[in-house]
Amino acid sequence: MEKGRIIFLNGTSSSGKTTLATALREALEEPFCYYASDQLADAGFRTVKRRIRHSPASGERGRFFDGFHRSIAAFAEAGNDLIVRHIVEEQSWADQLKNLFADLDVFWIGVHAPVDEVDRRERERGNRQIGEARYHLKTHSFCRYDLEVDTSEPIDQLVDRIMTAWNRRRTPSHA
Repeated sequence: MEKGRIIFLNGTSSSGKTTLATALREALEEPFCYYASDQLADAGFRTVKRRIRHSPASGERGRFFDGFHRSIAAFAEAGNDLIVRHIVEEQSWADQLKNLFADLDVFWIGVHAPVDEVDRRERERGNRQIGEARYHLKTHSFCRYDLEVDTSEPIDQLVDRIMTAWNRRRTPSHA
C-alpha cells in the first residue's frame, strides 16, 4: 500500500490556516482529507477543555496531543493524503512529529500574518483568548519549513505559490 502525503500547515492561531487549508483542498487535483486537533476537541473527544499555558506535554492535554500526533502518521501510513492544520507549541512536539514523519512525504508550510493582523483577527473572532495568537508566535522557532507564506496576501496567490512549490518538491525516495 502506498503511503499518503501530508501538507502540514503550522502557524499561530488566527494566522489563516483554516482559510488556507480550505482553499488548498479545492485547488488540489487529488482528494485530501482535512485534519486538525480542533475537530477532535470540538467533537467532545477531550475529557476536559482547558487552556494551559505551562507544561503542555504533561497530563490530559499532553496525552491528547501525543495521540493526535500519532494519529496523523497513522492516517498517512494507511494511505490517506492529509492537509493538517496545527500549532506546534513545543520543541518536544516538533521532535516527536519529525520522528513520526521520518518515512512519510511531508510538506511543511509556515503560515504567517503580521502581528497587528493576527491581533485584529483574534479580536474579531470573539472565540479566542486575547493574546493567544501572540503566545503561539513561538511555534515558528520549532519547525523547519519547505515554504513560508503570509496570509495577508491574496488567497489565490498563496494557493498558486503553494501548488507550484508542492508540485516541484523533491519527494522522499521511500514515497
